[in-house]
Amino acid sequence: MKRKIITGGVYHVLNRGVDKRKIFLDDQDYFRFIHDLFEFNDEQPINNGTYYFQNQSKVIARPYIGDKERRPRKLLVEILVFSLMPNHYHLLLRPKIEDGITKFMKRLNMGYARYFNEKYKRSGALFEGRYKSVAVIDEAHFIHLPYYIHFNPLDLIAPEWRERNLKNYKKVITFLESYRWSSHLDYIGKKNFPSVTQREFLLEFFGGNKEYESKINNWLEELDLSNFGDFLLE
Repeated sequence: MKRKIITGGVYHVLNRGVDKRKIFLDDQDYFRFIHDLFEFNDEQPINNGTYYFQNQSKVIARPYIGDKERRPRKLLVEILVFSLMPNHYHLLLRPKIEDGITKFMKRLNMGYARYFNEKYKRSGALFEGRYKSVAVIDEAHFIHLPYYIHFNPLDLIAPEWRERNLKNYKKVITFLESYRWSSHLDYIGKKNFPSVTQREFLLEFFGGNKEYESKINNWLEELDLSNFGDFLLE
């Protein structure tokens, strides 16, 4: 039986491309998806398809309805953490309203799939299914999960991190600090896409940006994924 999603709970959400195909083919695709994370997280309907970025560090897309600027957003979910990989994405969400995750994910997946199919002149499903989600109930999982999600891009250069077999920690830290398609930089205090995530909850839990950053090496050395079973939604 499907568990009811509880408003205020924390959920790990994942989706990937159908047949594990790539869903991000260039930087514009990544920017578009991150824009959609921001823009579709709103109780109000989205009526304008013209979106844009100011610089590359702050999402400011504000569609207009008629001659009036849209009212301030009312969030469907708090986006605590995100990380994008070539063929999948991870989110850590906390719903603000009843069915907030369901409404947000429907908008996000449908909106991005429409953009992708139009851009690449394709048709059919982009994602392998609706999406996967699991409630984060265990405190040990909650403590580890933000780091796990932010470490996912290491699969691109050092997949041995999953077996705690890293040799060059400086290399992987440098890579994480250069990888723009996650919320990691904002969590260590380097503005990247600060408008997208609601970080206060986790930063209070971890003791702020500096404390979060100071523990990265420890988590890389100690994070034992075998203890998570199927919880990580791979």
